Amino acid sequence: MTRYSRRLAFPVLFLATLLTACNSAAPPPPPAGRAAVSVVTLHPESVTLTRELPGRTSPSLVAEVRPQVSGLVKKRLFEEGNNVVAGQPLYQLDDASYRANASSARAALARTQAALKSAQLTAQRISELVKIDAVSAQDHENAIASLRQAEADVRVARAAVENVEVVLGYARIVAPISGRIGKSAVTQGALVTANQTEPLATIQQLDPIYIDVTQSSTELLRMRKELAAGTLTSTLNVPVSIRMEDGTLNPQSGQFAFADLSVDPATGSFMMRVSVPNPGQLLLPGMYVRAEVSVGKRADALLVPQPGISRTPKGDATALVVNTDGKVELRTVKVDRTIGDRWLVESGLVAGDRVIVEGLQRVQPGALVDATEQVAQAMPVAAAPEPVAKNVSTLESVSEEPANAPATAK
Repeated sequence: MTRYSRRLAFPVLFLATLLTACNSAAPPPPPAGRAAVSVVTLHPESVTLTRELPGRTSPSLVAEVRPQVSGLVKKRLFEEGNNVVAGQPLYQLDDASYRANASSARAALARTQAALKSAQLTAQRISELVKIDAVSAQDHENAIASLRQAEADVRVARAAVENVEVVLGYARIVAPISGRIGKSAVTQGALVTANQTEPLATIQQLDPIYIDVTQSSTELLRMRKELAAGTLTSTLNVPVSIRMEDGTLNPQSGQFAFADLSVDPATGSFMMRVSVPNPGQLLLPGMYVRAEVSVGKRADALLVPQPGISRTPKGDATALVVNTDGKVELRTVKVDRTIGDRWLVESGLVAGDRVIVEGLQRVQPGALVDATEQVAQAMPVAAAPEPVAKNVSTLESVSEEPANAPATAK
């Protein structure tokens, strides 16, 4: 053997040894004629079904500030855009005429009180004289009647004082509720009239804030049927997650406040209201948000990884299942929605079925396969709370099937 041949033999021998070691560590190939596939065995799971609904935010309380008396605006007592509390002064009207009326009413009250005192003394003296027959009974009765008249005059005068004081108080316009006040519609020196149509300002209470969402009435009927059949359990007390316009999750969760009792004939939907704490006033009235509400709890749900469900050209959902003999079976299934990265199966599959999730392109129905169990990497499903003993008259049902799905297996 030449020197050149020996140099060439050493690399070849080293490569052959390396290939032999690699082949000894590799798993044995599947039996001849069988394709290797990965399967997931289905087991019942407890999941909480949710639905994402569009909605608009609205303040929990709204008050339009209007004057109850006429007058010139003497001074504005608040800063526009700030928070105000109930009873806080907002505007001061020119109250000179109202103060004059109040002074006149107080003077009239003092006059009637003086007349009452005189009538009391007269009645007291005559009551003593009538005992010794110094005055007639008629005089005694007249004195008593005058006393009663003086007492009534005092009550009338006191009511008049209270009335003018109320009117005088209206000249100082205060906040009817606590909340954030908007811009002022009038400035100092403007003339305002009692009960005018245009408000001076608007106060909105933003903590808590309401979110009004709409839900299809057909989904409500479907949910009611599932509750009646026992396939769903009510989850009314589950917090409602709020997603902002930019897709971020609001730090505060909400709770159902109420649902409307009628369906809008134009849209076929009804309105539901969610109350959300808003301490930082991150949510503002009129914002578009999406509320993730709980539909119900399903105790025996079957979830299949999305790669395990295919679609026929007609749109029917199918799955390939490995039976006990190792053969592939084609199943027509009905899927309801996606939960994380898995499909929720309504029919066509049962617990214990082994659904092929990898290697679909290499098999056909009736073929023998070598199946290997795959560890599911599904997104976590939130645990549902205990059922709430309530009469569920509203809430929504499960959504329709998503349009996108993996292609049909070949």
